[in-house]
Amino acid sequence: MKSFLVRGLLAFLLVGAMPLSHAQEPPVSGPPDFADLVAKTAPAVVNIRTASRVAVPSGPQQPFSPPNMDPNDPFYNFFHRFLPQQPGDSGPGSGAAPAPRTEREMPRGVGSGFLISPDGYLITNAHVVEGADEITVTFPDKREFKGRLIGSDPRSDVALVKIDGGKDLPTLKLGDPSKLRVGEWVIAIGSPFDLQNTVTHGIVSAMNRETGELLPFIQTDAPVNPGNSGGPLINMRGEVVGINSQIFTTSGSYAGISFAIPIDEAQRIANILRTKGKVVRGRIGVLIGEVDPDVATAIGLPRSEGASVAQVEPDGPAQKAGVQAGDVIIRFAGKPVEDSASLRRMVADTAPGTHTTLTVWRSGAAKVLAVVVGVMPQESGQSGSPPASPAPAPKKPDALGLVVSDLSPDQRQSLQIAGGVIVESASGAAGSAGIQTGDVLINIANMPIRDVQQFRGLVSKLHFTRPIPVLVRRGGQSNWVVLSPSGN
Repeated sequence: MKSFLVRGLLAFLLVGAMPLSHAQEPPVSGPPDFADLVAKTAPAVVNIRTASRVAVPSGPQQPFSPPNMDPNDPFYNFFHRFLPQQPGDSGPGSGAAPAPRTEREMPRGVGSGFLISPDGYLITNAHVVEGADEITVTFPDKREFKGRLIGSDPRSDVALVKIDGGKDLPTLKLGDPSKLRVGEWVIAIGSPFDLQNTVTHGIVSAMNRETGELLPFIQTDAPVNPGNSGGPLINMRGEVVGINSQIFTTSGSYAGISFAIPIDEAQRIANILRTKGKVVRGRIGVLIGEVDPDVATAIGLPRSEGASVAQVEPDGPAQKAGVQAGDVIIRFAGKPVEDSASLRRMVADTAPGTHTTLTVWRSGAAKVLAVVVGVMPQESGQSGSPPASPAPAPKKPDALGLVVSDLSPDQRQSLQIAGGVIVESASGAAGSAGIQTGDVLINIANMPIRDVQQFRGLVSKLHFTRPIPVLVRRGGQSNWVVLSPSGN
């Protein structure tokens, strides 16, 4: 009996323990329920349709005279009577004056936007309202208003629009993108393919993604398609953290990678547009590139940092400050320059006319220069002409595999350089590094090149046990090339 009771008690304990063990397993769950979040935020997201005015013929229609038809043809009177005249056609031999023209609104495109103030200010993308003569804003409850463009900034792709719809319109709360974490849930609301109030979800895939634009982006995998542009990217707290702006695609539709403008940057631009109507940015007049680790080591930089100056604009702020092609700008206004993108933003955010400093790395040492920031034009371009090749002269390649000759005075003046040599042929280490005929060599091993004689003296003193940096001018741009001893 005692044995039976013991066995029964053990069985009870084992059976009773099973649910406890099962309850301790981690629950399996899918994506969160976004319904409450959408209900809270969607009323402030709007559909934006744009139109442009085009001139079209107006006035009473004239009879249509079929082309290439003989007036004596039996069917001529039939067509002449029943078919309307084509625009701009008064019929053969009619002698009628061209029809008067009037303006008609033609649809341009569809995008999205969202309200940031209860009195009707809303943010969208600049490319959504570009070239628009009419802006129509539609709310989810079908209310429709005419929009007025306050300002647009194509460089950041941010635009500010105003509607007159009262003082109590629904708005979205703006969040802090710096607090976003990779892997965090987000939703996108907009009008993809004009399907208004469409909601998609995804996660933050990356932060501060560089795409060559003025601003860094938030990368997500939330499905975004044409028509989503200008709509909000919203976190799980119901805060806008970005403006959906771009997608990476080869087909024109969503391919798993979307980009959003951080809302703090967009808000800063919107505030400027609201108070001034346009954004004025600074510039110093340099064409810049990255500094790779090999170049940094070769020119003596402690680490790969800064922006390498490939070209200096004649009479621009940088040239007046003493910046030279081949310099590496490592500090601007006392702040470190991490790369070329950070320098572009630092200069652009500086008010034109500001007196400040920049630090360049030249000939193995840092040098501080004073610069006055200029005004960035709406459109800018860099151009240059490659130097003309001199008359060929048979020479023996030097230890680097180079045959060079002196620049003519006209070539120096055209390139705006005081010295250098032009490459007639390149083989060995120089050829392996990518140096080509017609290149102009300005600096080698952190030493400026004056002419052929001095260049030969510099080459004879080189240590071929470590990489050799050479500053090469090609097509109006100057870039560092590293010659590896293994290539000799």
